[in-house]
Amino acid sequence: MNRHKLKKEISDALITAGLNPLDITEVILTALHEDVDESGDVTSIATIDSDAVATLDLVSRSNGVVAGVPVAASVFFIVCGTSASVTMVASDGDRVEPGSVILSVTGPARQILQAERPALNLISHLSGIATATRAWVDAVQGTNAKIRDTRKTTPGLRVLEKYAVRCGGGVNHRMNLSDAALVKDNHVAAAGGVTQAFTAIKKRYPDLAVEVEVDSLEQLEQVSAAGADLVLLDNFTVENMKTAVDRFGGKVTLEASGGLTLDVAKAVADTGVDYIAVGAITHSAPVLDIGADIREGELHAPHN
Repeated sequence: MNRHKLKKEISDALITAGLNPLDITEVILTALHEDVDESGDVTSIATIDSDAVATLDLVSRSNGVVAGVPVAASVFFIVCGTSASVTMVASDGDRVEPGSVILSVTGPARQILQAERPALNLISHLSGIATATRAWVDAVQGTNAKIRDTRKTTPGLRVLEKYAVRCGGGVNHRMNLSDAALVKDNHVAAAGGVTQAFTAIKKRYPDLAVEVEVDSLEQLEQVSAAGADLVLLDNFTVENMKTAVDRFGGKVTLEASGGLTLDVAKAVADTGVDYIAVGAITHSAPVLDIGADIREGELHAPHN
């Protein structure tokens, strides 16, 4: 397995995407270690000549939005090294349909097949998130609402999953607990009230962005009076969201949250809220169906 730095073209694509190549390499190595131990891919070893070469295409089987093309390319490069040629056909954020070729790789057949499943797992998962996000973005088109993710992500994959949200047209909430403060019901209970919790954070971290979760119009009025400028409307009805916007819009940035579903997305966006928080786009997005096809007649040993 190639332990050298990624090929410049792939590394540059990751950097352009806002991804650290070292972090992505670590994720990929973990995935590869899950799949292959020191015995190697026993099926391929037994059935494919060691000097056989092949061309494999990653092909979409359904309509969607692709994300993670340079990540998949990195998997093949880490396994195959410079003995493989990887072509990124599609770009992250592209819409794809059945039959769309996303990526092609030519190189040692055994190594390509060893890399196939980890590459597919990553790109299918990330593309599923991008596709789910785009569905929400399309649903609120024509409004000012932006679709925003949460921290409900797969452990170890947050950076990639939030990147996939961006590929789908969504925007990111905080990456971790240090980026910004979010006052939730447990903090309110500990501090003795929603205003007290907000005030305590601003006193301790005066320059930090603070979002406050409220579950009633009365709480919204309290935190607005205390100086909050970003408020999460938790489990508000559409009618109460509209009231919140009518009373506080322009003074306070408002985010709708709480088990929202795609069928109500437009109605929620039409209230005038600034953001719609959707945890499901990361924690429940189905994978995009992507296949890995060896080109017919391409699996062969090189002629001498």
